[in-house]
Amino acid sequence: MRTKWIAPVALAAAPAMAFCQYLIYEYAPVEQVMGIVQKVFYTHLPLAWWSLFSFFCVFIASILYLKTRNRFWDNFAAASAEVGVLLSGLALVTGMIWGRHSWGVWWTWDPRLTTTLVMWFVYAGYLILRSMSLSAERKAVVSSVVGIAAFIDVPLVFLSARLWRSIHPAVFNSKTGGLEPEMKLTVITCVICFGLVWAVLVGLRSSQMALSDRIDNLTTHDEI
Repeated sequence: MRTKWIAPVALAAAPAMAFCQYLIYEYAPVEQVMGIVQKVFYTHLPLAWWSLFSFFCVFIASILYLKTRNRFWDNFAAASAEVGVLLSGLALVTGMIWGRHSWGVWWTWDPRLTTTLVMWFVYAGYLILRSMSLSAERKAVVSSVVGIAAFIDVPLVFLSARLWRSIHPAVFNSKTGGLEPEMKLTVITCVICFGLVWAVLVGLRSSQMALSDRIDNLTTHDEI
């Protein structure tokens, strides 16, 4: 796997994330009702969106692995799942911080929160499966099947606030936009910058797994 792109993207991500902090705490106005706590939204939304994208990547990579049997796609699926579980976990934590101030409780069984929690457990189970002592090929095949089936919950997370009655706020309303222009610019910038971080994390983890495969192959060859 080519990794030359990772260092430039990482170097770009560092100042980009610093710029995001400026936009969040200096440029974007303080929300009148929630006050400073509302600013956790600028971290919460990118975490949630990129976690969903991570699991979409698991879905696509799993299909491609079953079709090609190329280890690249299995490693990419595994790396995307690890990053997705991390980001969705952080999204749940930041959402709880927001909810404690907004709703007065740390947790409520709202459709969006419930489907997100279920999604986190499903993909955490997927990672546990990948840690089992199976042959590399069998583990990759079983993980790919599970990675495809697990994706069922991802659209439910995205559509839950629309399909069922939910107290989760609608951020981007089709008529009004839901945000002041400064807030909208800030959140869009944060989503892009978090995307750079996501790419670096997935790229690094995928390359680590590829190196591990090469070491295992060399070890097996030496033993033979």
